[in-house]
Amino acid sequence: MPDADADARDLHPEPARRSAHFTASFVDEVGVEITYYAWTVEHPKAVVQIAHGLGEHGRRYEALARDLNAAGYSVYVADQRGHGATGLAQHGGDRSRLGRLGVGGLQATVDDIRQLGVEIAREHPEVPLVLLGHSWGSLMVQILVNSPALVHYDAVVLSGTAYRMPGHMDGGDLTRKHRPAGARSGNGFEWLSRDVEAQQRAASDELMFPAEVLKLFGVLDGLRLFGRPAKRLAADRPLLILAGDDDTLGGQRSTLKLAEAYRRRSRLSDVTVRVYPDARHEVFNETNRDEVVADLVAWLDERVGGSA
Repeated sequence: MPDADADARDLHPEPARRSAHFTASFVDEVGVEITYYAWTVEHPKAVVQIAHGLGEHGRRYEALARDLNAAGYSVYVADQRGHGATGLAQHGGDRSRLGRLGVGGLQATVDDIRQLGVEIAREHPEVPLVLLGHSWGSLMVQILVNSPALVHYDAVVLSGTAYRMPGHMDGGDLTRKHRPAGARSGNGFEWLSRDVEAQQRAASDELMFPAEVLKLFGVLDGLRLFGRPAKRLAADRPLLILAGDDDTLGGQRSTLKLAEAYRRRSRLSDVTVRVYPDARHEVFNETNRDEVVADLVAWLDERVGGSA
């Protein structure tokens, strides 16, 4: 029999949500001006706050933000200390100094993520807030969610992440595994994605630079990236972990170890893991990005998408 409800949906499709994009800033607790970008929709299901990785910047997430807008989610992402517009302002426009975090170092950068969350929660008091961290951003998100004195995040997503202990997280040369045999034939960004166009976009981006932790942060801040999930976190906070099994930072073994720690040590009751075969570090820029985005949207819809 014909599906009358389906026919009605075809005749009266859900109207597209209007979206808006803006750039703004806030001054952090030690006086650094943090630039951030927002892609917002009317009556969002939730707001997704993104913390980007080392050596990149917030505008690289515009395509993901647009996809999430189409699914009914607003998105905020800052250029973190030492990166993008924030880093250029810190260092007088000197691109050679990008990556230097400035006064307060890593802890101040973690605090900036929290402070942006407070700003978002103030602007959207009745809307669920999701924190998505990628790569270095995901390591700082792990540090952040270990602390109880935070703005409340309703859900957490980690991508391109790792279990933050020796033997499970590669802090060395992340490019070496995927570097072509001929030294002159590579672009230096093969480790990010199998998608050659994505590699080339990264290579031509003047605001991107090598993710060399010890060179940029020094030994002390480099060591502060290590740690493990805290005991007995908020058990009802959903967690999604997205990873490529060919990611040089962590990969499948490290990702599964991290998920197990959140289940057993932190006692989280809702931990979901998606490991994509042959995918590399940036799953949102991979050849199967449509699959990854669809998985993210489906997970968001199930956990926080029912309020709009």
